[in-house]
Amino acid sequence: MVATHGNLIIGQSGGATAVINASLVGAVEAALADERIDGIYGMRHGIEGLLKEDILDLRQQPAHIWSQLRYTPSAALGSCRYKLQEHDLERSIEILQRHNIRYVLYIGGNDSADTAHRLAQTAQQLGYELQTISIPKTIDNDLPLTDHCPGYGSAARFLAMATMDSTMNTISIPWHYPVKVIETMGRDAGWMVAAAALGKRDERDAPHILLLPEQPFNAERFLQQVEETYRRIGYVIVVASETIRDSKGQALGAIGQVGTDAFQHPLLSGASQYLVDLVRKELNLRARFDKPGDLQRMASNMVSSVDRDEAYLVGYRGTQAVLAGETNKMVALVRHDEPTYHCETALVDLAEVANVQRLMPAEYLDESKTMVTQAFIDYALPLIGEALPHHAQLITKG
Repeated sequence: MVATHGNLIIGQSGGATAVINASLVGAVEAALADERIDGIYGMRHGIEGLLKEDILDLRQQPAHIWSQLRYTPSAALGSCRYKLQEHDLERSIEILQRHNIRYVLYIGGNDSADTAHRLAQTAQQLGYELQTISIPKTIDNDLPLTDHCPGYGSAARFLAMATMDSTMNTISIPWHYPVKVIETMGRDAGWMVAAAALGKRDERDAPHILLLPEQPFNAERFLQQVEETYRRIGYVIVVASETIRDSKGQALGAIGQVGTDAFQHPLLSGASQYLVDLVRKELNLRARFDKPGDLQRMASNMVSSVDRDEAYLVGYRGTQAVLAGETNKMVALVRHDEPTYHCETALVDLAEVANVQRLMPAEYLDESKTMVTQAFIDYALPLIGEALPHHAQLITKG
């Protein structure tokens, strides 16, 4: 089916990133260039804004805003974490129909893909001609059927640099706090934790221990690794996911749990505090933690140019897809490493994406399951853009 004239609306959802606006700009600029699209609108705060009919006319924005927004972090339209209820579905379609919106682009991760999928299904059931495309975005990098997710490359770059820089402070006075825990985001997949090792060039370099949410936490083994590393090197850098769990599936951060979000995902706090307390108590070593928090997703000074360009690309291709009559699909990145790294796009069925997570493959972790392999390094390095720096250290022996 080839699209006819109609209005287009775009929404942003989930945790905002440093490059999510590049996807918005790509989608808008593709729409502005095509005469088949009449109105171009934005949902203010995602699907919640649509339900409130809080809609922004994007054609009324000054022309220069788009080139600036491409380099601006966070979600310019505003984001949300709202799960569509059954009674919302028909109302959503009624609102779209009232505004003659025939094309929907929804930028987000797993839960956002679910929202786009349900909108597409409901429109089909009600007989309303609507093209709905999901545009991928998540620092968690856990969407299936795409090589990687826009947002991840920049967050990975930030964490790699943050680990390298924070380690330099520990090296300067290692006996003060010889054990440091850096806590990362990442709900169920360890892609963010793994990214901290992208600046590691030899066995002594930090990080020394990675704690991923896919791997059950074993306190005895962890303490043994910490003690062995401390004796060998004189300090220990641990990078841990905020959602690491014990063998019973209990999140270590549950001691600070502050509820759940709309999709019933626990809002956790406390994994790094738990680990620090454990090291202090059992090994009698001074320990502290760093929690970069939102900076992992928002640090504009750490944006990967590759990530930004790919975010723009999937947005642009999303508009092209709805105009080609595609619906209930997600734009995916298809990787090519020859002659040099680059990505093309493809469309994949949302039914195979919504609420599905891609965890870290076994070949990306070594036998200990607490460090990445060269296979992961080869996968992730092209995504973070410019090469990471080498931090120099004085030679103090020999």
